Amino acid sequence: MKAVDLHTHSSRSDGSYAPAELVDYAIEKGLCAVALTDHDTTEGLSEAIGHAGRLAAEGKPSIEVIPGIEFSTRHDDKDVHVVGLYINYDAPAFRARLQEFVDSRTSRNIKMCRNLQEAGIDITYEALIERSPNAVITRAHYASFLYENGYVKSRQEAFTRYLGDHTRYFVPREKVTPAQAIELILKAGGVPILAHPPLYHMGADKLDRLVCDLKDAGLMGIEALYSTYSHQDERDMIRLAEKYDLLLSGGSDFHGANKPDLDLGSGYGRLFVPQSCLEEIKKRLPHNSAYNRT
Repeated sequence: MKAVDLHTHSSRSDGSYAPAELVDYAIEKGLCAVALTDHDTTEGLSEAIGHAGRLAAEGKPSIEVIPGIEFSTRHDDKDVHVVGLYINYDAPAFRARLQEFVDSRTSRNIKMCRNLQEAGIDITYEALIERSPNAVITRAHYASFLYENGYVKSRQEAFTRYLGDHTRYFVPREKVTPAQAIELILKAGGVPILAHPPLYHMGADKLDRLVCDLKDAGLMGIEALYSTYSHQDERDMIRLAEKYDLLLSGGSDFHGANKPDLDLGSGYGRLFVPQSCLEEIKKRLPHNSAYNRT
């Protein structure tokens, strides 16, 4: 059975591959499907899907590109991410709500730049945009700027000193909840997936309560396979999925050069997300999905 990768990023958020390059690399890796799930943006989807379509029309090797997104949300002062797969990304209502996310992030970024300027760092929001045109600016872009301009010795130090949630320079975004992200994905005909739950370090009981609450809000799946999981993490996520009748999903969280040694499809070497996971997701596409063939 072939592999799929249902969690990847392009240069339209904080990855290093252009959307079309990501498609080419997925084909090179032998994947049968790849989901582009950039942070809070769908700007790369038309390029990725269009490129795959042109390859197929020319009789060249191609691949299924799944239109997706990864929403950054907050729950009990923790970042919680929700992936949406097979979203109707051109729906006017969806695009209007997404623009609100973009506007909120822009406002936050301008304030963070001002805070860093007060710390003696020569940084502007315009400079970040110039370095990464057409991208949604995330803290990863700040970390690269600080590292490449000699303000820190590593990207991790950038987060520890300047960008982490508990630093004096951090500015929180508008508090969008996981339930709100799930609602938006469902209205766009998509499948909402709770991304990499072990990374939230909540503890088993608290995570169980979160999954239970989100299931009531419409959550349909959970990332049971992920680049950094231990065997125990995988068993725990599969057990949670079975308990709450959730679909199994998974992906590398590929960012290209921005996450060195983490490869598309295989993560750090042992990741394998089987095509069967995607087939089960397709069987449960919402009725309002543009990709529902039933």
